[in-house]
Parts: sequence; structure tokens; C-alpha cells
Amino acid sequence: MTDYLARLNSEQRDAVQTLDGPLLVLAGAGTGKTRVLTTRFAHILLSGRASPGQVLAVTFTNKAAREMRERVSAILGRPVEGLWLGTFHALCARMLRRHAGLAGLSANFTILDSDDQLRLLRQIMDAERLDTKRWAPPALMAVIQRWKDRGLTPGRITASDDTDFAAGRARVLYAAYQERLRALNAADFGDLLLHMTDILRSHNDVLAQYHRMFRYVLVDEYQDTNLVQYLWLRLLAQGHRNICCVGDDDQSIYSWRGAEVENILRFEKDFEGAKIIRLEANYRSTAPILAAASGLIAHNESRLGKTLRPGRDDAQTGEAVTVVGLWDSDEEARMVGERVEALRRDGHPLGEMAILVRAGFQTRAFEERLILIGVPYRVIGGLRFYERQEIRDAVAYMRATLQPADDLAFERIVNVPRRGVGEAALRALHETARAEGLPLAAAAQNLIDAGGLRGRVKESMGELLRGFARWREMADRDGHVVATATMLDESGYMEMWKQDKSPEAPGRLDNLKELVRALSEFETLAGFLDHVSLVMENDEDAAGDRVSLMTLHAAKGLEFDTVFLPGWEEGVFPNQRALDEGGVKSLEEERRLAYVGLTRARRRAIVSHAANRRIYANWQTSIPSRFIDELPSEHVTQEGSAALARDARIATATSFPSQFPLVARRVRTVEVWEQPVRPARSEAIPVGARVFHQKFGYGTVRAAEDDRLDIAFDKAGEKRVLDRFVERA
Repeated sequence: MTDYLARLNSEQRDAVQTLDGPLLVLAGAGTGKTRVLTTRFAHILLSGRASPGQVLAVTFTNKAAREMRERVSAILGRPVEGLWLGTFHALCARMLRRHAGLAGLSANFTILDSDDQLRLLRQIMDAERLDTKRWAPPALMAVIQRWKDRGLTPGRITASDDTDFAAGRARVLYAAYQERLRALNAADFGDLLLHMTDILRSHNDVLAQYHRMFRYVLVDEYQDTNLVQYLWLRLLAQGHRNICCVGDDDQSIYSWRGAEVENILRFEKDFEGAKIIRLEANYRSTAPILAAASGLIAHNESRLGKTLRPGRDDAQTGEAVTVVGLWDSDEEARMVGERVEALRRDGHPLGEMAILVRAGFQTRAFEERLILIGVPYRVIGGLRFYERQEIRDAVAYMRATLQPADDLAFERIVNVPRRGVGEAALRALHETARAEGLPLAAAAQNLIDAGGLRGRVKESMGELLRGFARWREMADRDGHVVATATMLDESGYMEMWKQDKSPEAPGRLDNLKELVRALSEFETLAGFLDHVSLVMENDEDAAGDRVSLMTLHAAKGLEFDTVFLPGWEEGVFPNQRALDEGGVKSLEEERRLAYVGLTRARRRAIVSHAANRRIYANWQTSIPSRFIDELPSEHVTQEGSAALARDARIATATSFPSQFPLVARRVRTVEVWEQPVRPARSEAIPVGARVFHQKFGYGTVRAAEDDRLDIAFDKAGEKRVLDRFVERA
């Protein structure tokens, strides 16, 4: 047995040496899938089954492709040239330049980036006289990308595939967009796969050429393929049928970007006589962590099935998964910070600790806690909370409201959302400001008064300036929290992201609401802005020893000695929006995401949940995630107040009937717009009284408890608010 095979266990060796026919390698977390894939590649070359140019190896990232090339070269003992190794897009671009004429392009076609795509779509929508405020170009781009991910050219879209975007005109706009791309001799990233798949389906001679060229096809992360990638692979594998796909159905967590877990589940049906090899020896985590993760994922029905076991002798024992129940989300952040500090004192490197959250907005509480206690951290897979575009924009609105002379803030948001303020208007603003020695906002008012701005620009600029004055007055009267929430609504900024149909838009809205929640911790807007400035000074030295903070999606492929998994509550995780949109299918993906989180931990996994969570500016009673129930009790240690979880379940049992497992475990939201300097009311407001609230409008008091009122608002529905924030109507 050669050295490179001797380093493999029996399952891995079987996967490497099974060279004839279709093979699916179900590689569980930490089972050495990369080693198997690269060793198989090298084994094909060393055994003389194929030359380097006769193996098509597909990855999802350039990093994975580089790693595979380096490992194959290391096994062979020499650099390997002439490989068809790369990402789906890179390989399809290489193919398409050979056959560009069949797609109506020339070989030197340009590949457009997302900015160019949006600009082109905007031109097409303008030509069709569509209102781009109502029908946003990013939304159309998302629709077209979904069609391309499914291998649908304009002519292949059926009524069931169509959408009501732009009153049903999306298909026409798509066709116009594709024609315009051809006229420009250009393609977007979606076209690379779409055109090549269409060429392979329509031109048997081209397909036969690639059947002769490629004797073997190797595919990494098969569970993350979308439909057009699946179609492309299936077409290419019809020749020798020597296709090997490596993946894990239990780690398919990217449906939001088009991944289809069904691709891996139906492998045996697509390739008759296929062999399945399961890699179940995990070389990362301890036995209790693996048992807990396996017990959790076993609740999914749509899976091929496997059970992880420790692959190392020293991993046969270890700490049970710790589940910590806490009173509220603030205590949860303190608990994580204290445990990080305790582990650090015991010699645990910060770089081997990670905090994994379900949604990006959850990072803020942990970022601020780590800064407060002086623990360095890094955010992986995204920006720090206050560096995100939507947060910077919102903070600019706050600065422009608080300080009318802040030209940098004013210039950032004067045309966000779009108000028709183009380069000419901005130039006029700057010239007036310099000539009269005024801030930009004051110069804008002078231009309006003097007739220097006309039409839409005059109207929208005047509305913005009046808004600043109104929000400043509201901050003094009703508090900075209410004023900021109102500002984000009335400025159209929240609506801009609501209309955006990109996958990132819901997360941006969550971040903005979390920002409003953060405001309630400060007495004034000025105090909050000072805090933001100090937070942004936190040094981001990526090379230092730091705690890693990221979403569960960003954590896939990573591993740490200690993993904190906060926010395991219904509505947070599993995510309520996902359940509402996808039902059982989304629930299973959320469970796979929990499985991914647990299996990132080598030695220690700490799950936490809070009985009360302040989501945005509101306190919400929470109950533990159903995923906690699904962890095998013999591999879990409960800490904190178990009674909190029990009481929460009893309190919300009526809203979560067992026969409707996907119905949200909904609880009453307590609206508390906190403003410490607002005085308490001297006279109680009686039940039945009509009242007015600055944000929610008119309503009727239904119940009263101390200084809190349950009010049925005419338009905003039922909410609980402090009596000091309402007036008798």
C-alpha cells in the first residue's frame, strides 16, 4: 500500500479507490472530505486512469481550488499542470470562451459585475417607462438570477415559473436584458453557467467533445449546488459516468442563495447503480458533542442518514454540551463575556473561541460586551456592526439631525434613499455653501428660498430639511429612541430596504431595528453617538489573538476548541421568517444550521437561551428553541434557571398547539420606548380612555398595570407602553 493510502481510514480508502461508476461520498462534519477528494484526484493520476487534463474537478471557492491543487501536487511530488480545476463559474467561463459563438457572443466577451448589471437593468426599465421606485432594479436582478440559477432562459419560463414583478412584465424585461447583453458582447455571472448548460443541451457535438475529454468528474460540496449547476454536471457525467460527488446533506444551509438539498438526496436516482460511501469517523469533536449533534439532526426526515463517531482515541470522552438558561439577553451577553475571560485566565487562546449567532443583528450585544471588558475580537464573514452600510447611513441621519452643521453626514444621506439629487444639485449646494460660508443644510435652504432648486429636487430637499427640524423637536419632546425610529420611517430609509428584494435586505432591516434597540441604553442621542465613535476605535488587528464572532452560515468549514451558541429561542432560532416562508423544508434547514453550529466545536459547546429578549426596542418573552428539546438529555448539562424555561412553556402553551409544529410560538410584545429623563405621570389613565401616542397614533386603553398600559391602537394593533408616553385624546 502506498504512503498516501496508508494515511486513510478504511472508509476514506474505499472512497479513494472506488474509481468506476458514479459515487456519492457522504462526508460528515470533520470526517476528512478534503483529504478524500484530493487523494482520490492524485490516485486517479498516479494509477494512470487519466491525465491531468482528463479530470474535471469542481469547487465552490477559489480558496478550495488552490488548496486542492497544492495537496494534489504534494502527493505527486511535483506541480501539476493542465488541470481543469476551479469553481463552477471559472470553469464555465473557460468553456464558454471556446463556444461563445453558439451563445451569440464573441470569445472576448466581458463579464459584468453586479454594479454594471444594475446599471443596465435600470436603463432597460427606464426604456420601458417603469417606475424604478416602485419596482426596484435590485429586485429585478434577484428575480433574473433566480431564473438563471434554475437554468431558465426567457424562452423556458412557464406560467408556474413566472412572477408578478412589474405587473407580470419580468419575463419581457429578462428577454430585453439578455438581448442587450449580447449587443454589448457581455455576460453576467449567471450567464456563464446558463449559456454553457444551454449549449450542452442543444449541441450534441459539443457535449460529445467534453465526454471524450473528461474521464472523471470530481465535485466538492455537492449539497450546495443549485439547479443549473446540477444540470451542467449531469450533462457532463453522461459519458463515462465516473462522477464522484462529495458532500453532506446534513450541512445544506444555503437555500437562500439557490442551493437545492434535493440534488444530493436524489443522486442514486439520477445515476443508476451509484455507490454511496459514508464517512462517519469525525476527527474534530468529542463524543458528547457528536452524540448531541447526531441526536438533533436525526429529527430531520429529508436526509440519507449517517451517525458520526469519534475518530480519535482522546475524543472518546469530554464535556457534555452545556445548555444555559438566563433571565434576559443582557445577562446572556454578560455570561458569554465572563466565560471567555475565565477560559482566557486558564490559558485558553482567544483565537480558539467563537460566538456563533443565527442573525447578524445579534452580534452587536456581544461586540459591545467584549469591548467593555477589554477582550479583542474579530467579525468573520462580515463587517462589525457599526461598520455596516445601513448602520453608517442611520448614524449619519442621527448626526445630521443632532448637528445641522455636520456636512459629511448630510452629504452621505442627502440622496439616500434617492431624492433626485444629482451631481449638478450637489455642485450647486457646495458652491453656495462655500460662497456664503454656510453648512450644506443651510445652503440647501437658501437655494430653495432663492429658487436655485426646482422640481423634484426642490420638493424632496425641502421635505428632508423639514424632517430634520421635526425630528430634532421630537427628540426633545418624546425622546431620542422614538425620534430615531420615526426618522428612519419618515425619511423613507426603512421603506427603501423593505422594497429591496436582495437576500441581504431582511438582515439590513434587522440591523436597523437592533440599532433602535441599542439607543434605549443611552440617555441622549449625543451620548450614543459618542459611544459609536469610541466603539469604532476598537483595533482590528486580524493577526492578534482574538475571539471570533460570526453568523452560523459564515462558520461552515471552520472549527474552534470552544463554541458559544447564544439565542436558541423560538423565533430567533429557528428563525421565524424562515418558518413563515418555507414551512417544514425551512425548519429542516434551520435544524441543519444548528447541527453545523454544534459540530464547529472540538472540545466545548455552550448553548444559551434567555427567558426575556429585547429585540430592537421591545422586550419579548421568549421560550427555548425546540432544538434544545431535541438534544439527547444524556449528552447535555443544564445550567441556569430551568424553571424559567418551564414557566415560559406553560405561559405560551396555548399559542403553540402540538398539532401545528410550525406555527410560531408567538408571545405578547411589550413596547417600551425607554427614555429615562421623561418624568412619570402624576395621574393614572383609566381603562377605556382614548389616548394618543407619537408613533402609534390613537388608541383605547384596554388594561392597566402600574405604569404600563395595554392599548388597542387604531392602526398599530395591541401594544403595551409606559403611560408617560401617551396623552389623553
